[in-house]
Amino acid sequence: MATPIGPQRLVLRLRMHRHPVTFPPMSKTATLTNLQLRGLAGRFVVLDGSEGCGKSTQAKLLGERLAGAGAVPLVVRDPGTTRIGEQIRAILLNPEHQEMGMRCEMLLYMAARAQMMKQIIQPAMDAGKVVICDRFISSTLAYQLGGDGLTAAEITRIGDVAIAGRWPDLTVILDMPVEHSHARIRREKDRIEQRSVEYFESVRRNYLDQAGMFPERYRVIFAGRTAEKVHEDVWMTVMEVIGERSSVDGNR
Repeated sequence: MATPIGPQRLVLRLRMHRHPVTFPPMSKTATLTNLQLRGLAGRFVVLDGSEGCGKSTQAKLLGERLAGAGAVPLVVRDPGTTRIGEQIRAILLNPEHQEMGMRCEMLLYMAARAQMMKQIIQPAMDAGKVVICDRFISSTLAYQLGGDGLTAAEITRIGDVAIAGRWPDLTVILDMPVEHSHARIRREKDRIEQRSVEYFESVRRNYLDQAGMFPERYRVIFAGRTAEKVHEDVWMTVMEVIGERSSVDGNR
């Protein structure tokens, strides 16, 4: 099991805009090298974790910093971002739909991803943008795994079809104790958020298990701190992973 890094504090939580978010160029005082920018172009980064961990905040902060450093980021949320995806999101999160089976739930998430990949993510990567996604298939491998007998192999196989085989280059798991992350939810809870503490303890374990199984493309960061401190770790992680791959690509 992977171990999150960093001391324990509190982090801010902002809500994500439903449409893809681009950022205007900012101050160039922290520009990246040409090699780093080439390494970032067309990359796909996911920020994931349980409810209240600060994914949307960190996606926004990362997008702003990348734009200021000379890259061209695009921030999206899963499920959602596309017109079809937002309608699926509304169905998934509506508390009135308590009868929904876990296999139905999983397939709806995958349908939203299939549309976002075709309509938004792949075209953005083809154009050289850095795509930052708030949740992705890593969420399904944490939330829906085991429900109605669902296995990781089934989820992965269906996910591969939905996203046409284009998996994220890096998935950052923002980890913190369930009781602390849920204490941050100050609004009415949606259908998923209404589930038991035991369920979310399992979700947290599933995230950490993924990171342990795929250390080459997963990183875990302790999210129970200020947004600024968490962001610094997110930034350093993205630069570390992209930097390694940029060096490899540059030596080919």
